[in-house]
Amino acid sequence: MILYHGSNVVVEQPRILQSERLLDFGMGFYTTSNKEQAIRWAGRVAERRETKDQLLSVYDFDLETAQRELAIVRFEAPDEAWLDFVCLNRRGGEPQKPYDIAIGPVADDDVYGTVLLYEQGILDSESALKRLKVRVLFDQILFHTEAALKYCRYLQHEKIGGAV
Repeated sequence: MILYHGSNVVVEQPRILQSERLLDFGMGFYTTSNKEQAIRWAGRVAERRETKDQLLSVYDFDLETAQRELAIVRFEAPDEAWLDFVCLNRRGGEPQKPYDIAIGPVADDDVYGTVLLYEQGILDSESALKRLKVRVLFDQILFHTEAALKYCRYLQHEKIGGAV
């Protein structure tokens, strides 16, 4: 499976890093199978870091072997379990069951407004999920442990913008 990581630098050797922000699936190395999504991520990173450099690192992910050998949390669609998992991670909580990889929809900044309303008790899960079903949600694949990164092999990078 081909995966992409959008950033302002080339990432030949992914690492598990603690982000300065609390993210959907917790700390780790975030990728997506959707190239356009990764390009948007590269733009956001460049904007936050006040640079014009935007790069796409491309990887081969051995999902088949990883599924046999690692603990993977997988959400096929934005459902109540996904919503609770995202809320837990965005609050800095720890899931009850350890995992190496998390796969599922992205709660981007637009979607997160709905997630926040759910978390605050303004929306119940049914209403929140109903709002989310009208959105196109791309996937994200989080490598949460060093063991997981062994299944993610760097292939190449593409320059999207800026000077590298």
